[in-house]
Amino acid sequence: MAKKEKSEYLIQAVSHALDLLEQFHGEVDELGVTELSKRLKLHKNNVFRLLATLESRGYIEQNRVTENYRLGLKTLELGQTFIRQMGLLRQSKPVLEALVKECNETTYVAILKEFSIVYLDAVETDLTVRVVPRVGSRLPAYCTAAGKIQIAHMSDEELENYLPTKELKRFTHNTITDRDELKKQLKTIVEQGFAVDDEELDVGVKCVGAPIRDYTRRIIGAVSISGPSMRFSDERMEKELIPLAIKASEEISAKLGFQK
Repeated sequence: MAKKEKSEYLIQAVSHALDLLEQFHGEVDELGVTELSKRLKLHKNNVFRLLATLESRGYIEQNRVTENYRLGLKTLELGQTFIRQMGLLRQSKPVLEALVKECNETTYVAILKEFSIVYLDAVETDLTVRVVPRVGSRLPAYCTAAGKIQIAHMSDEELENYLPTKELKRFTHNTITDRDELKKQLKTIVEQGFAVDDEELDVGVKCVGAPIRDYTRRIIGAVSISGPSMRFSDERMEKELIPLAIKASEEISAKLGFQK
C-alpha cells in the first residue's frame, strides 16, 4: 500500500478551528460572527459552532458589551507553557552537559504532564553500559525520581486528584503501590530536597532527581541523573550524585530567575 500523505489525515473541523484562532493577530483583538464568516468563507452557523466549542474550553471568550469574540485566557496559558518549556530547555542544556562531565552518567530535564513525567532533553554518558534516554516518553511520576520530586510539593488535595484513581501499577519489586507509604515518602522528599528512584520503574536502574524552580518560586521541572544500579552505590549517591543533582537544579533555577 502506498504511504498516505499527512494532508490526507487532516480533520477539517480542527483545521477550521485553528484558522479561526489565527484571525486574532496584530491589531485585531475582537471579531464578530459576520466578519469571521467572511474571513473563513464559512456559513455563520458553522462559525458559531466553532466559537461555542472554543469558548467552552476557554480558548475564546465573548465581550458581553460588544457581543464580539476575542482570545481567551487558555491561549495565554498555552503560550506561556511553550515559552517556559523552551526557556527551560535553553537554560538547562549547558548545565546537563557540564553535569555529565562531572559524573559521567546520563542526565535529564523533565516536566510533569498530566499524570506522567516527560523527559524534554537528555545528555548521555559515553560509558558502554548506560540507560537509554527516553526523551519525549511519558513515564509514571510516582515511581521516578524526576516525578516524585515534583508531586511531593503538591498539596494533599492536589495529590489526591493527581494520583491515578485505580491501584498504583507495580513495575518492579521496589515500586511503591501503597498510597499512604508513597505519601510518607513524598513528605521526606520535601524535607531533604531530592528524590531517589531505587529500581522502582526498571530493574537495575537507579536515579536521583532535584527540583527546578522559576522566578515565581514554582517548581516547573526536575533535573535527574540516571544509571545502572551497579554504579549507583549508596555511598556514591550520598557523596557525589545527590549533591551534583541539587547543584545542577539550583543552577538552572537561578538562570530562570529563582532567588532563594
